[in-house]
Amino acid sequence: MKKTNLSLSISILALGLSSPFSAVGAETSTEAQSIADAITNAQTNLSLRYRYEYVDADDGSREAKASTLKTRLTFKTQSYHKTTATLEFDNNSVIVEDTYNDGTGGEEAVVKDPTYTEINQAYLDYSAPENTLIRYGRQRVLLDNQRFVGGVGWRQNEQTYDALAIVNSSLPDTTLLFANVYNVNTITGGNIDGNDHQLYNINNKSIKGLSLSAYFYDLKDISDTYGLRADGKLEINDDMTVIYTAEFAEQSTDNAADYETSYMNLEGGLSVANITAKLGYELLGSDDGAAGFSTPLGTNHKFNGWADKFLKTPEKGLEDKYLSLSSKMLGPKVSLSYHQFDSDEGSVDFGSEIDIAVTQKFTKNYSGTFKLADFSQGDSEGGKADTSKVWLQFVAQF
Repeated sequence: MKKTNLSLSISILALGLSSPFSAVGAETSTEAQSIADAITNAQTNLSLRYRYEYVDADDGSREAKASTLKTRLTFKTQSYHKTTATLEFDNNSVIVEDTYNDGTGGEEAVVKDPTYTEINQAYLDYSAPENTLIRYGRQRVLLDNQRFVGGVGWRQNEQTYDALAIVNSSLPDTTLLFANVYNVNTITGGNIDGNDHQLYNINNKSIKGLSLSAYFYDLKDISDTYGLRADGKLEINDDMTVIYTAEFAEQSTDNAADYETSYMNLEGGLSVANITAKLGYELLGSDDGAAGFSTPLGTNHKFNGWADKFLKTPEKGLEDKYLSLSSKMLGPKVSLSYHQFDSDEGSVDFGSEIDIAVTQKFTKNYSGTFKLADFSQGDSEGGKADTSKVWLQFVAQF
């Protein structure tokens, strides 16, 4: 399970999907006159997330049925001498149905939502001079679109990081981040520890409609990854917006193996009359079929189909050609996407997938989601079996 030592290391700030970090210093609060006042005037939040997940995989496993409830209590003090403390508790419990394999073994298909009670976040923030934030402790880290560093927020047990992070926004329209991570708390309750991982990310938004990022992620004994990312939106008129993304990265292993692989993501889209269409191509390259480009800290459920057939990149690499449509014309947000998966080396057809999601916000505090993923196998040598997954989720936040 995740470590609960309060000397834990930490996380970083981030704006989830479109830019790398939450704005440093964006939250301002009145300074407390004492530590007692800072605690007394703390902000407390409660969230409940119930989910039913059904999995039917043609791989010899039994159908999985997981009915779980995640409860989260977050406590954040008022600032005292420019310092705030955040403490967050999580619990995931089975409600009625628990015929599933949480990843520890069993005859049912895997649903990686183990039951647990833990400290999800525990960190100190210090607002240093010159537009700098220093954060130390256990925290979430969500960089850029979370492809390489993220929190896997879809799973009931969020991935968090023990680290020291420094975020600076002194330069105009620019945010610089450095983080030293010494433990990663995974979604299954395990740890990736024993080494210091360094994360460097710089983001600039000086050009309207364009967000530019450069990064270097040095994961000790795993890999070194560096790259460039450009994404944004261009408003043509009141009813039309162009959406675009271009990202390139190189990766080499940081262990006894000696592999070099490449990454590319190209995406273009158009939003017209409340309908958004996107066409994309993502490549996780292979080194002559010996190893594929890896994203061990990424929010991988968000990419390459929700059936999670490619959480680990095949040794022959992966090409994902996809099309998505989304709209709120009917009230709830409805999205539909199609993926075609092929290898980078060897011309293997891994299969295809259709994903559907319907999300509705009922009130300020309540929302619901229906989600479906249907993966169809390709060539037999691809080794990916037909898989269907269905989710029904309700969230309450207070």
